[in-house]
Amino acid sequence: MQDRLFEDPALVRFYDAENGWGDDTRFCLNLAQEARSVLDLGCGTGLLAAALGDGREVWGVDPAAAMLAVARRRAGGKAVTWVEADGRVVRLGRRFDLIVLTGHAFQCFLTDDDQRALCATIAAHLAPRGRYIFDSRNPAWEEWREWIPALSERVFALPELGRITAWNDVRYDAMSGIAAYETFYQADDGRRWQATSQIRFAPQDQIAARLAEAGLAVENWLGDWQGGAFTPSSAEIIPRGHRSPLLA
Repeated sequence: MQDRLFEDPALVRFYDAENGWGDDTRFCLNLAQEARSVLDLGCGTGLLAAALGDGREVWGVDPAAAMLAVARRRAGGKAVTWVEADGRVVRLGRRFDLIVLTGHAFQCFLTDDDQRALCATIAAHLAPRGRYIFDSRNPAWEEWREWIPALSERVFALPELGRITAWNDVRYDAMSGIAAYETFYQADDGRRWQATSQIRFAPQDQIAARLAEAGLAVENWLGDWQGGAFTPSSAEIIPRGHRSPLLA
């Protein structure tokens, strides 16, 4: 599951420029207002976790040391307990009122067994009245078709590098639902950085099966981060739920 996009500091420095505050993090920030404790699984550079750290217990877990290095330096980062660990196997010995996975982190778990293990981690860390929420792109939306050079080029600036041109290219395997995509960053002086990543596009019924196997109930399925209900044509698959009453 290692990915230079998240593991290499030279590439991690582009992350916040591309993945700042969005509908997902704003939704979860609001959702957490009544939570006394929050676990951010796949916390990345810690944008959301650091914002939540004032006045509540917040833990951020991520397998990438380079991402956590940014998180620890972030304003508000000292209020968060950061843990470098794999979401499939981490056990923190405590339970939380809210568990979130934003930024489509669920899609980084590429097999049924990976997804089962992640859902078991969520179940193991939910308080009896706790809630979880995460997102996964709906394969019916076929978003990967936009991840080609002609459609994905964007430009932004970094103080230390100046103007950066970024783009993607992709190979999608319909049998496995796995998209292997390249991310390219190029500075105006010609320097270029590149990483190869893989994510899985799982349909709703498969996600529902993994949650049920872990003893997690779904209160409702959202189709976007504005709170709209999921439909087969929704761009997002967002389960929001809690532990099954039968889960010990």
